[in-house]
Amino acid sequence: MNLLLTLAVVFGILVLVRIANVAQMAAELSGETDEEEEEKANKWNSLGFLLFMVIGLPLMVYCTIKWRPLMLPVAASEHGVGVDKLMDINWWVLIVTFFITSILLFWFAYKYRYNKNRRSYYFHDNMKLEMIWTVVPTIVLSGLIVTGLMEWNKITDLTKSEQGMKVQIYAKQFDFTARYAGKDNKLGSSFFRNITDANPLGVDSSDANAADDKFSSELVMPVGEEIELVINSRDVIHSVYLPHFRAQMNAVPGMTTRFHFKPTITTSKMKEITGDPKFEYILLCNKICGVAHYNMKMPVRVLEKDEFTKWLREQKRVFTRESLNAAAVADSTKAAVDSTVIVSAK
Repeated sequence: MNLLLTLAVVFGILVLVRIANVAQMAAELSGETDEEEEEKANKWNSLGFLLFMVIGLPLMVYCTIKWRPLMLPVAASEHGVGVDKLMDINWWVLIVTFFITSILLFWFAYKYRYNKNRRSYYFHDNMKLEMIWTVVPTIVLSGLIVTGLMEWNKITDLTKSEQGMKVQIYAKQFDFTARYAGKDNKLGSSFFRNITDANPLGVDSSDANAADDKFSSELVMPVGEEIELVINSRDVIHSVYLPHFRAQMNAVPGMTTRFHFKPTITTSKMKEITGDPKFEYILLCNKICGVAHYNMKMPVRVLEKDEFTKWLREQKRVFTRESLNAAAVADSTKAAVDSTVIVSAK
């Protein structure tokens, strides 16, 4: 069907081009002057603008309505509702401006096409017009900027961030790993020199806060709880993008970035809202980070609090008791060797 439609459009354009060539040849054979031919061409071009407006604008409205169901569903986070409202305001401003300017553009192209019997009106300046197209956009844009800053201040409220459950999102080419803080809600420190096959996040085994940390290959969150994402990257710039929660923050190597939000809709509830039994939340990398960037994603689930507690209890700790004991022995041995070397040097 799409192929047939494409072919129909292509052949339609070819037919129009051919008709234009025939019309030009007919004009040459009829002995019309260049001025007469130009006037006729201007007339048809101006009518073409009107026709494009009459067909194009309603077609744009139709396509927008038809494909709207393919857009993101309702926001699944507390701040996402405000973000969507702000986006709606921006879209309405853009739509009104687009229709006004488009209609004026096509109508002026028709009404003010070249006419040898008409002279244009010239004026050096017009203070009223200058004021209108300076003051009105300034007021509109200032309103959008102020409302945007107010929403951003709500999103970046540090008091909520401090109360949130700490979850590290560790990005590397080409996957994500989630690390959950334990009952103390404190993540153990990490350092890139600690990275090994057994410790891919480089967590410091000597840090007491790391003893109860757990990791997962999926991001699971309890509904209605503040979540603070602590974001790190091993190699290049990635982006932690959660489209359904209207959340995004870059993962930058060598530094820690953060983003906090509160999930408000469970996965099962969103399946009911969308009418899609296969619906799943997802975390994506929104930066072109390499050849497999397109495949860098992580499944996301939002559960009821008791379901989340049960799930978290089943997850593996970053360090088992045996590995912590082995690390302690290795550290003590290293300390003993270092002290021996220092004494020998003296």
